[in-house]
Amino acid sequence: MAGVYIHIPFCRQACTYCDFHFSTNQAHQDSVLDAMGLELIRRSKELGDASVSTIYFGGGTPSLLEPDRIAAFIQQAQDLFRVDRTAEVTLEANPDDITQERLDAWLDSGITRISMGTQSFREDRLRFMGRAHTAAHALKSIELIAKAGFASWTIDLIYGLPGMDLAEWDEQLTIALDHGMPHLSAYCLTVEPRTALAHQVQKGQVRMPEDDAQSAQFDRLIDRMEQAGLQHYEISNFAREGHLSKHNTAYWEGVPYLGIGPSAHSFDGKVRRWNVANNARYTAALAEGTPYFESEELTATQRTNERLMTGLRTTRGVEIPALEIDALRINSSAFQSHVSNGHLSVTDGRLVLTKAGRHFADRIASDLFVTDDDR
Repeated sequence: MAGVYIHIPFCRQACTYCDFHFSTNQAHQDSVLDAMGLELIRRSKELGDASVSTIYFGGGTPSLLEPDRIAAFIQQAQDLFRVDRTAEVTLEANPDDITQERLDAWLDSGITRISMGTQSFREDRLRFMGRAHTAAHALKSIELIAKAGFASWTIDLIYGLPGMDLAEWDEQLTIALDHGMPHLSAYCLTVEPRTALAHQVQKGQVRMPEDDAQSAQFDRLIDRMEQAGLQHYEISNFAREGHLSKHNTAYWEGVPYLGIGPSAHSFDGKVRRWNVANNARYTAALAEGTPYFESEELTATQRTNERLMTGLRTTRGVEIPALEIDALRINSSAFQSHVSNGHLSVTDGRLVLTKAGRHFADRIASDLFVTDDDR
C-alpha cells in the first residue's frame, strides 16, 4: 500500500500564520504544473508493485487550479501507478473557490473527498488570519459540499486565537456540528518563524493567549466532538465512523508515499526525500535533468523516534514490539513517570496516550526519544 501527495504551490493570498511553501504569483503556473507532471513520469517506478490507496492534492490551494488540471493529474496517476479502484482522492479547497460547477467537475474527475479550509465562521477572525473568503462563503460552500455526493468531506477550524474565549469556541463548534460535517480537523494557532503572525507578535501588535486558555479550548473541543459521536482518532482530527482520513492515517503509520511538486516530501520506509522549496529552481531542474531534491537514509534511532512521535498522536498509539529500539527500557524512568501520572497507558501491546496525556503529546514523545549513544 502507498500514497501519492501532489503539492500545488499557489495561493490567492498569504495567510498570516502559514509557513507552507506557496506563491501568490501565478504567472508561471503552467510551467510548474508541467514540471510536476514530468516528475510523476520520472518517478513512476519508485512505488514498484505497491498499490496506491490514496492520492492527496495539498498546498497551497489546489482548488485554484482549473478542474481539468486536477483531472489530468488523476488520470496520469492512474496511468502510471496501480491505483486502487476504491482509492481515497482528496482535494484541499478554499470556500471562495467552490461552486456547484466545480464540485461536479471534481466529482467527475475522481475526487472522493473534499478538505475545506474554513478556519473560522467570524468575519473579524478571517480578516485577522488573512483568509480570502467570508463567513458567508464558508457556510454556502459547506451546504454545497454536503449535497454534492462525495464519499467524505472535512473542514478545518483554528482555535487558540488572540482573545478567543470558550463562548466563541463553542459558537464555532456549534455551527460546524449543525452543518453535519463528518470530519473535523481543529488546530491550535501556533506562531511559526518568518510568518506575518510572527512579525506581529514580535512587534507587540498581537498578543497570543496563555497556554491555559488554549488547553481549555482543546478540552472543550474533545468533549463536544465526543458528545456528537465523532471519534478523536488523532490529536487534531475527529471523524464519524467510516470518515477517517486514510491518507493522513497512512502518514502516521509510516506507510510509504511519493511527494510530487516543489517542497513535497517522500518516504519509502527508510529514505526521506524532499524537493526544493522554490518554484523556479524546481521547474528548471526538471527541464534540465539536474537534481531538485535532497534525501537521507533514516537510522534505526531516527525511525524509532519518528514512530513514537507520529504514533502517539493517534488513538491506536504505538505498537511496542514494532519499535526497532527498546525506547521504553532505555527511558524507563520517563516511561514509568508518564504512566503513573495518568498520561500514558499500555493496552494490548500498544503505547497509548490517555485523554489527559493528549495535551502533552509532543513532550511525552520527546521524553521517550532515544539517541545513537543509547544503543
